[in-house]
Amino acid sequence: MATEIIEMGRISARGQIAIPTDIRTRLELEDGSRVLFLLEDDTLIMKKITSETFASITKPLREAKKRIKETEVTDIVHRLRKK
Repeated sequence: MATEIIEMGRISARGQIAIPTDIRTRLELEDGSRVLFLLEDDTLIMKKITSETFASITKPLREAKKRIKETEVTDIVHRLRKK
């Protein structure tokens, strides 16, 4: 069973935030580690990215690329902007 870690941080004037040591250790985050940010309403989720998670996250984009012709991209962008 995973244990929960709850920590608070502070944002610097440059918009940077230090990830607390316990969390960095648990996630094995080191200098240069990649993370993904997901914002939904007022909730921010940060997820560690590995080559495996990056592949699974980008899979729908790679699959869509196979179905969409380059000439269709502009029309798709315009339709989505109208929504």
